[in-house]
Amino acid sequence: MPRLLIAGMSGGSGKTLVSLALLLALRRAGLRVRAFKKGPDYIDAAWLGWASSHQARNLDTYLMGQDVVRSSFTRNAITDGINLIEGNRGVFDGFDAAGTHSSAALSHCLAAPVVLVINAAKVTRTAAALAAGCQALDPKLPIRGIVLNNVSGQRHGQVLREAIESVCAIPIVGAVRKAAVNPLPERYLGLVPPQEHEATDKIQVDLLKLADGFDLDAILSIARSAPSLAPNLSEVSSSPVKDIKVGYLRDSAFSFYYPENLEQLKQGGADLIPISALQTYALPEGLHALYIGGGFPEKHADVLSSNRSFLESIRQAALRGLPIYAECGGLILLARTLRWDGRAFRMAGVFPFDVEGFETPQGHGYSELRVDRPNPFFSAGLVLRGHEFHYSRIFFGDETVETAAAVVRGVGCFQKRDLVITENVMAGYTHLHALATPEWAKVLLDAARRFALIEAAV
Repeated sequence: MPRLLIAGMSGGSGKTLVSLALLLALRRAGLRVRAFKKGPDYIDAAWLGWASSHQARNLDTYLMGQDVVRSSFTRNAITDGINLIEGNRGVFDGFDAAGTHSSAALSHCLAAPVVLVINAAKVTRTAAALAAGCQALDPKLPIRGIVLNNVSGQRHGQVLREAIESVCAIPIVGAVRKAAVNPLPERYLGLVPPQEHEATDKIQVDLLKLADGFDLDAILSIARSAPSLAPNLSEVSSSPVKDIKVGYLRDSAFSFYYPENLEQLKQGGADLIPISALQTYALPEGLHALYIGGGFPEKHADVLSSNRSFLESIRQAALRGLPIYAECGGLILLARTLRWDGRAFRMAGVFPFDVEGFETPQGHGYSELRVDRPNPFFSAGLVLRGHEFHYSRIFFGDETVETAAAVVRGVGCFQKRDLVITENVMAGYTHLHALATPEWAKVLLDAARRFALIEAAV
């Protein structure tokens, strides 16, 4: 399984830029590619999927453990092409000061050679010190090449090459010229998702121009130098009878779904029904459960709030007992009101609280919850590992709101609690990955089947 991990010296060093340009260049050269993202990031994974023309997968040793990460990688990697893994943050930045669960740790887990991206803006020989420091900190980390980002010109690039190769003996396998404009659009959560961007054709052209500075032969040699990994043969796909209908909101307002979450629901017997909250006037008839992922409802608040019939259909379904599971953006949709940019937008009103957006993160990072109260889905005592990244906060009126879990790590909804509940509805700021929490799909499907039986009896 030829593979390489694109790592950087920090967040914002150019890993995503290089990864996307490289995937597009490899495809242009006639090679098959698959892409993976280290960590829980939805948006970078969406762009990697766009560039590779295949669903990108997240790999996170904190959430899943090393065995599950290796299993997921070998199950989805290809043997007759190139598998590219984009790291996150700095190469050694992880869960703690020791760098646990870092990109370097993922490289060791998958025996993946590393190509290091160095932001070369306004430096020359100092870049060699950065590379040498990485070698010294972990001599066993297989750094096999360096891509220089933000190179100001030919002379700058040549001095950088001579300095790094003479000190570190790591070959320079690419150089990206400093661009007047970043071809990748950004906003507060990072990149604007490709689902919301209309000019992806131009982005592709711009990225392929950047890729002209890559030594593809050298990069291919690095990827093909990776040792063999045994493919995962333990899991056999099945085609269960689809006995229940699970709707999920899927549009530019709600796009944060791990592919494994949807796959686990399918494998458990769900007929998945995609629904647009922006264009549909009511939930489809006959649903047995509803799944609302994260996204950017605040960017579509006008349209969502104006679609009163759709919001009312969600509220009525909740009152009728439909199992609903929502994360982050989904929680906002189920609130009474969203306050954003000085305006108030009516939402579905399933929960008796308001949500307000801010300019700074209100919760960001890995989270850990302990289920400690009765709820429609999870058993008491279950520990849930996930992540949160939200710019909003809950504000209450006079009514009390029940919660299901204590926050062991992270921020959660309020007062170190997460997973608000009412009727058969649960919503929280914590995002869960189905491979990290195998109970998730089962409990949602079980709730859907219980509801189906009740509906049939009525």
